[in-house]
Amino acid sequence: MSKELPPVSNSLWMNKKMQTFPELEEDLETEVCVIGGGIAGVATAFILAKRGIPVVLIEGGRVGGGTTGYTTAKITSQHGLKYADLIKTFGEEKAQLYYDANEDAIAWIERMSKKLDIDCQFERQPSYVYATTEEGKKELEKEAEAYQKLGLDGRMTDKHDLPFDVKASLVMHDQAQFHPLCFLSKLLRYLEVENMPIYENTRAVDIKRGKKPSVITENDNVITADHVVIATHYPFKDLQALYVARLHVERSYSIAVRLNGEPPPSMYLNAESPKRSLRRALDHEGKPLLLIGGEGHTSGQQIDTLQSYQNLRDYAVEHFDVASIPYRWSSQDVFTLDGVPYAGPMTPGKDDFFVATGFAKWGMTNGVAAAQIIADRIVDKRNPYANLYTPSRFTPSTDMKNVVKENMDVARTFVKGKLDRRSRKKPEELTSGEGAVVHVDGKRAGAYRDEKGKLTIVDTTCSHLGCELYWNNGEHSWDCPCHGSRFDTEGSVLEGPAVKPLKQLYYEPEDHS
Repeated sequence: MSKELPPVSNSLWMNKKMQTFPELEEDLETEVCVIGGGIAGVATAFILAKRGIPVVLIEGGRVGGGTTGYTTAKITSQHGLKYADLIKTFGEEKAQLYYDANEDAIAWIERMSKKLDIDCQFERQPSYVYATTEEGKKELEKEAEAYQKLGLDGRMTDKHDLPFDVKASLVMHDQAQFHPLCFLSKLLRYLEVENMPIYENTRAVDIKRGKKPSVITENDNVITADHVVIATHYPFKDLQALYVARLHVERSYSIAVRLNGEPPPSMYLNAESPKRSLRRALDHEGKPLLLIGGEGHTSGQQIDTLQSYQNLRDYAVEHFDVASIPYRWSSQDVFTLDGVPYAGPMTPGKDDFFVATGFAKWGMTNGVAAAQIIADRIVDKRNPYANLYTPSRFTPSTDMKNVVKENMDVARTFVKGKLDRRSRKKPEELTSGEGAVVHVDGKRAGAYRDEKGKLTIVDTTCSHLGCELYWNNGEHSWDCPCHGSRFDTEGSVLEGPAVKPLKQLYYEPEDHS
């Protein structure tokens, strides 16, 4: 057994064999069209279907193949050091609502797991934020005061199961974890039984307002609906909501470690940076693994992403008795300006288009909360959390400061990419499995040579808003440092908001025999 990282990225959860669904090949009419096959989109479709509302669900790739398939799959209301900041930004009443929304989401997942008899490794666990420094301990004490003000089910404690010293820890009781794709698969099965159409490899590229909203797919099919729900993680269409100025995208990393012995129970997250997220999980044979996550950074703005994996590996070897590391994977997360997701109508007073985004690494609960908010609005049912999550809100204390910071960063990155004239490798110099920015006919481009020696070169200008892409050596993809779009080595879209592929330049395969 090796303590080294696996050669390719592979999520533990993606070993689950999911149902497959056809590609849309005709125009359709329905009451609700849900775009996005992650937990937010599938839960929205499921809740509406349970209420007898006709739904069509479309997904640009494979259902569960986005962030839901690459999460750490904690189902918790303890979102790091969250509640002191929420009280400062929103006040105690809304901070309490945020907790209640996430607690309701945990209860809903548990209820559905039991009702549908879903074998998804759902189990209740305490969740801890721990500190290893005096500074971190002070932050925990501030957060503990917020818990006390709000009456949350948690407290400071000296008890933990970590194999290293900590200064303090803050526990939140009765949280949970699960296998996200096993859960998703059963919800999709319900939609199948209820004859609610599901389409994979059906990318939505545009939406239009009219007498009724319409969704246009990559193959020019049109879905006409009374309501459209955009649950694509990052909204691919703005409709003048200015999401490009209101959202921040980060990438983070996970490894699954097999130990000589049992992993510690419970779920853990440290208070300091760099972040380290810990939880126990089971592989497909039911054998225990320790999941270690962290190393977050703005998407596309770290060149050597393999180093992020290496940092997690080094942490694991330093603190645990590692036998092997069978899995590594990374995921993308979207953050709003004030730290609370956007879930509801894209335009105030209109119920034609809805959005669910900005789950900030806590999509298992926030995605379900968003689904409940949107489904309730569609059937004209009051939801107590709708106002808190509304996409049209404006929070002066945080929004103005963060929108300026985010857009200055985007502008700086945009200009940096355009002016980037550093020396490059020549395409013919690339070895198997290597990608790099090159110059072709004096223009910036991206080259990749696959394991068989074939060289592919693409235009590195993002098809979303024109930022220059950078090579991600950990995932073998071209990533946008402005808004997080990602493309494979052939130029196809992996993650939005981009919907169009990169322009490809074709080169004859090199013979390295």
